[in-house]
Amino acid sequence: MQGHRTRRLLLALTAASGLLLTACGGGGGTDEGSKATDRPGYSSGLTAPEYGDEHSETEDDRRENPGHLSTFALDVDTASYDYTRRALADGRLPDPSTVRPEEFVNSFRQDYERPDGDGFSVTVDGARTGDDDWSLVRVGLATRAGERTGERPPAALTFVIDISGSMSEPGRLDLAQESLSVMTDRLRDDDSVALVTFSDEAETVLPMTRLDGNRDEIQDVISDLDTQDSTNLGAGVETGYETAVEGLREGATNRVVLVSDALANTGDTDADTILERIAGERREHGITLFGVGVGSDYGDALMERLADKGDGHTVYVSDEGEARKVFCEELPRNIDLTARDAKAQVSFDSRTVAEFRLIGYDNRRVADDDFRNDRVDGGEVGPGHTVTALYAVRTEPGAEGHLATATVRWLDPDTRDPHEESGDLETDALHDSLRAAPSRFQVTAVAAYFADALRSRGDRYDRLPGAPGSFTELAARARELSGATEDRAVGELSRAIERAERRRG
Repeated sequence: MQGHRTRRLLLALTAASGLLLTACGGGGGTDEGSKATDRPGYSSGLTAPEYGDEHSETEDDRRENPGHLSTFALDVDTASYDYTRRALADGRLPDPSTVRPEEFVNSFRQDYERPDGDGFSVTVDGARTGDDDWSLVRVGLATRAGERTGERPPAALTFVIDISGSMSEPGRLDLAQESLSVMTDRLRDDDSVALVTFSDEAETVLPMTRLDGNRDEIQDVISDLDTQDSTNLGAGVETGYETAVEGLREGATNRVVLVSDALANTGDTDADTILERIAGERREHGITLFGVGVGSDYGDALMERLADKGDGHTVYVSDEGEARKVFCEELPRNIDLTARDAKAQVSFDSRTVAEFRLIGYDNRRVADDDFRNDRVDGGEVGPGHTVTALYAVRTEPGAEGHLATATVRWLDPDTRDPHEESGDLETDALHDSLRAAPSRFQVTAVAAYFADALRSRGDRYDRLPGAPGSFTELAARARELSGATEDRAVGELSRAIERAERRRG
């Protein structure tokens, strides 16, 4: 048993490293730095909370906010969608609080044009829904597709491994370890790793160690590990950051990788409290947090908040095939960042737009005045990523002309110099209907409709314009798109919708 446990833990350590360092053959899809809505001066833009609401924006309202702005930090998380699929496969509906529409939308491949160098391309398109004057507008941001010429910088990765009792149950540590085994040989000799474990307490069992000549030593250290009792996740994260700072390597990518079901039950269990103690080290040294969630019982809210406050992102794995997709197709090809503190701001033209609503990004909203405040954190984005934001937009009756301008702002990962790129949309460029829009646009809409339906938990889910009247219709549309795109992921979406229909029936 000990040898099996040793091998599994080694797989988790080295494989998780590989997922951050090397491609498998495809690209994907806080205090002062908080992206959440609790920032002073937070503004969500001029949006209607519910469709059909009697509130309507007056001419005076538009004069007071002539920019018609919507601002948010970029988000590349996909954990919410994958955890939803796991819950439905287990025969249960997800808790509505775990459903984040932007993570559904960003789980699918897009067809945006990509830039040649670092930074972003900006694509803005839309389609009329047939519901009065409502349209869906898609803002698509994409980074370069592949690795730059030349070698990537070395990595200094601190793995924080949950070895609590809950992780010994099927579908937790065993799944993470087995699914990550495809990348066990990806680390280079000039990379470094450290290992922190936590249950009741946290312990650094391996300080930052170069792999060159020390691979056997790493295996020996891991062979002494064993599953224990409670989950003191706070102690694990704090010790992980302390270990990362002690082993900090200049010129390398320094990152903390947390592998856990995030079911904290000992010590601090609140993300803000956990990360408040290490905020100085995080800001000063630029150490980001990458969360790998596992388990049918999974602390989604805690893991998501940790990744958000930790300037990183999170994924969730539920089976070997999904883990291979997440780690090999959707994550960046390597650890090389293309943009830091990336934010997007969409300016809707008040002459043509009556009201609008950003679908999702609820805890990524940024005060409009902070768009060009580079002290306010945005999202960290690497090569191979796409980021999609979907808006429901009601145009003025008979409106013609400019509809919206989308701008993305980011900092160069090396020099911290700011850059911006923009894209525009005119009313005459809107597709006449959703079915007339490109297939990938339609997939985006179906994913958003699905998330909105799961969050609403009503008999109908017509909160978004153009939404089908039933899960049956929505699943049928997903099946059609699966054939049109020849994308297995879209077929999996249709099956998830069908499972949701059975559970709600």
